[in-house]
Amino acid sequence: MSNKLDQLKQFTDVVADTGDIEAIRRFSPQDATTNPSLILKAAELPQYQALIEGLIEAQGKGQRDAQWLQRAATQLAVEIGAEICHLVPGKVSTEVDARLSFNTDAMVAEGRYITKLYQQKGIGKDRLLIKIASTWEGIQAAKILEEEDIECNLTLLFSLIQAAACADAGATLISPFVGRILDWHVARGLKPNTANDDPGVQSVIAIYSYYKQHDYKTIVMGASFRNIEEIEALSGCDRLTISPALLAELSEDQETLVRQLRPDMHFSTHDKLELNESAFRWALNEDAMATEKLAEGIRAFAADQVKLEALLSEWN
Repeated sequence: MSNKLDQLKQFTDVVADTGDIEAIRRFSPQDATTNPSLILKAAELPQYQALIEGLIEAQGKGQRDAQWLQRAATQLAVEIGAEICHLVPGKVSTEVDARLSFNTDAMVAEGRYITKLYQQKGIGKDRLLIKIASTWEGIQAAKILEEEDIECNLTLLFSLIQAAACADAGATLISPFVGRILDWHVARGLKPNTANDDPGVQSVIAIYSYYKQHDYKTIVMGASFRNIEEIEALSGCDRLTISPALLAELSEDQETLVRQLRPDMHFSTHDKLELNESAFRWALNEDAMATEKLAEGIRAFAADQVKLEALLSEWN
């Protein structure tokens, strides 16, 4: 009997949620995703110290003002992403600065800039996903980038209304968060008895169902898992991005994994949502969990971006 990770790979594209090259080598995922928090952790690993030294030398050790630091941090994310590209056959997600999450034009410019940096390293658009927060402005930025054949991963996604808007915008992929939804409910006294009762799992199933029912091509990639039971409950989802710790746990489990989701399974019907900006903002406002977790996620990623820039500022 193969382990659960190998079984999962038979019907779901497994993506490594890390910037750790050694973990990626170990688990052989299809794709890999990064974010400012993961890049910050990766920057502290011994194997990246020489890379950072080279980057600092290339950027110049002069006055490290705000613009220098932002560009250096973006370059570092690309350097790490390029290393990962050599290890996975599929795509690598690289995130735009979370501080731009409410500025469509700035996110478009950053997405183009990240793509250009990868191309300068010989890595084409077909290997990349530009990762953008699922704000209204972020979704509009993704729409523009997708029209330029720059594929996007819409992240920090906690609700069906965000997912519907992303699909309407033609986003290549969305990353609905499971564990952070569970965290919000647990903090308010909910303790699910099983993974099927987990509100994060239920949210991804609802989005997956909506997409398949209305024939959207946007890929659903469940993210932010707290345990392997959540992963098992979403087995069969288009993609799942999983941390090294949970990849290891799956690889050590020899029990049978039963597929739960299929594109042709019978779903409960949900009318297609007709969206414009005001309808999107109102629906998101009415969802306290999604509103709070989206804002919290943006703040956390922005804070880690600042920490990364501080690390680069102090590098000798």
